[in-house]
Amino acid sequence: METTPYQKPSAGFSVTLKIKIRNSPGCFLQVVQEVASRGASMSDLSLIYGDSNFLIRDVTVNCLSDRQAEEIVAAVKTFDGIELLDWKDDTFDLHLAGKLSVNSRVALKTTDQLSRAYTPGVARVCLAIAEKREHVYDYTIKQNTVAVVTDGSAVLGLGDIGPEAALPVMEGKAVLFKEFAGVDAFPICLATQDTEEIIQTVKAIAPSFGGINLEDIAAPRCFEIEDRLRAELNIPVFHDDQHGTAVVVLAGLMNALKIIGKKLSEIRVVVNGFGAGGVACTRMLLAAGVKDIVPCDRAGAVYRGRKERMNPVKEEVIKLTNPENLKGSVGDVLKGADVFIGVSKPGAITRDDVSRMAKDPIVFALANPIPEIMPGEIEDIARVIATGRSDYPNQVNNVLCFPGIFRGALHAKATDITEGMKIAAAEAIADSVTAEELHERYIIPSVFRGEIGEIVAKRVKERAIEDGVASIP
Repeated sequence: METTPYQKPSAGFSVTLKIKIRNSPGCFLQVVQEVASRGASMSDLSLIYGDSNFLIRDVTVNCLSDRQAEEIVAAVKTFDGIELLDWKDDTFDLHLAGKLSVNSRVALKTTDQLSRAYTPGVARVCLAIAEKREHVYDYTIKQNTVAVVTDGSAVLGLGDIGPEAALPVMEGKAVLFKEFAGVDAFPICLATQDTEEIIQTVKAIAPSFGGINLEDIAAPRCFEIEDRLRAELNIPVFHDDQHGTAVVVLAGLMNALKIIGKKLSEIRVVVNGFGAGGVACTRMLLAAGVKDIVPCDRAGAVYRGRKERMNPVKEEVIKLTNPENLKGSVGDVLKGADVFIGVSKPGAITRDDVSRMAKDPIVFALANPIPEIMPGEIEDIARVIATGRSDYPNQVNNVLCFPGIFRGALHAKATDITEGMKIAAAEAIADSVTAEELHERYIIPSVFRGEIGEIVAKRVKERAIEDGVASIP
């Protein structure tokens, strides 16, 4: 099955070809021309062997889709003077045997070391924890370990693909936790979509973990699962699809407003897509001080008195939003709005819709991989544009927040993640872009700025103490 193609070549669709080339002028040019003619791009070129007769090279090509990659491979096989020795799909190659392993932190080279790590010495530690449960944070992995839990019902933009197919994403999430905050995380993919079963299962495994990261669970079931687990566990529970997106959106919006000279309390925001991400963004913006938010879903503006496509979560949120009780399509309510935040689907808004927004419109088109509107369509009329993609400026990427949030919460031995801790994370991300760096095309820091996780963790830990959910002095 072909996955959704990008509009630009992506490393997510790269292939590496090992080719034997006759050492004569113009022979390799066939490969270059083939790649260029298809709109793909070479990202790496290595010489493995060479003599006067032939060369062996590894050629990595970023493609637009998996089908295009296969077409390029097929074409190379036909070229005169070139032999395709081998090729690999780099993404599948990276995932071979999974992306995680368990590594011991202690040496076991002698009988004495074994006696301390396991029986009989380990019994002393067990008894110490049995006597005082808090010692579990001192003498086990609980102090630095998070469970990444899913039921596979809303994975990326792929939908309900099941727990096995969700596992590569959860492994990836665990890798990000480790890489960007030093937090150990383990994927837990559940073979049930029953709300009560999920809640009871997570509660049952909770003693091993210092926090629970819920991931890719469909709305509205995800709301009840998170609410119940927050109430019934004494460790942080965080649904990243909701709050991770909301935190980075708020951070980006704070900086975008600095550019256009407006305050959170002065703007009107249209949020399109009212599932988990849209609801969380709305709640986060309200908590941060935005007073005028118009939520929209497939049926248009959500307003008081609407009967179509409503649920208890929408009924609750609409009490605090859409103060003028606007009705109509997303295009209708965008007229005069300062900000558009899309967590919906490609093509949800048009250039004309953006042109009717207020002066210096801010457009966060976050549908992935294809945004609600492509940046190129509106770059001359929108003052600030953000997407969820890495190949455009201002990528709203959850990895900017969730590793640092959990790092801070774990350091504080927090029992919950409060709204204040989320806002503190957003402020930390926004403040990491200096006044000198701030620009329409740089309102959100790069995910590869290594200090972001530490900055976020520090602010979150401080706020956990202020909010009274920390278990440290």
